[in-house]
Amino acid sequence: MDRRTFLKTVPAVTVLAATGRAFAQETAPTSSRSETPGTAPSSAPAPEAITLLKPQADGGKSVLAALWERRTIRNISPEKLPAQMLSNLLWAAWGVNREGGPSGRPGRTAASASNSQEIDLYVVLPEGVYLYEAVPHRLSLVVAGDLRAKVGRGRRGSAAQAPVNLIFVADVAKFAQAPFQEPGLKDPEVQKSYYNVATGLIAGNVFLFAASQGLAAWFHNCDKAGLATELKLRPDQRVLYAQTVGYPA
Repeated sequence: MDRRTFLKTVPAVTVLAATGRAFAQETAPTSSRSETPGTAPSSAPAPEAITLLKPQADGGKSVLAALWERRTIRNISPEKLPAQMLSNLLWAAWGVNREGGPSGRPGRTAASASNSQEIDLYVVLPEGVYLYEAVPHRLSLVVAGDLRAKVGRGRRGSAAQAPVNLIFVADVAKFAQAPFQEPGLKDPEVQKSYYNVATGLIAGNVFLFAASQGLAAWFHNCDKAGLATELKLRPDQRVLYAQTVGYPA
């Protein structure tokens, strides 16, 4: 969809047919919330990959209405999100919204310097930590097990029990891979401004989506060193921030 259409609509709650494997923990339609809030996560092994449902293109509150509702909500329920809601959330945050973006690369729902797409979005679920792959819109397992308690930094409450925590990781090696090298793209100090701005744009998408769907969202600091170790990141990958998402408690 084009940028003008995106500004008029946000991912929605109308149920579409699933394509590929559904999110392993949930089969309920987006319009219904799970029946057992606070249910303990399944002890089944975390799947190596989760093919997300096709993201939806309309529905929910308008962008203007969502802006009126946008706010930080720190008290978040452990109730899991339906499969379609999770798919729409990740697409709204950092998904592909056009095949032909700048410099011949796919365009994303948030801008990045020279379309370098340097932010990696890690998704912390009760069963494990996954890397969101915008193409082909799926999650790939990075670390099995419940690491939610490590997301917060003195914030063990909501972050430790919320159904979804997003970890923003900058991969500075991707700047050198950008087809168009704008001035400063290889300057470490300039790179900091670029990846912090890119993170803010993605987080803003999450806040708007949450407001449009009646979800709670909280952008906060995290245990950078601990998460870098748990995720086995390379030296040129840097944990930046976290964002916790779920239903309001």
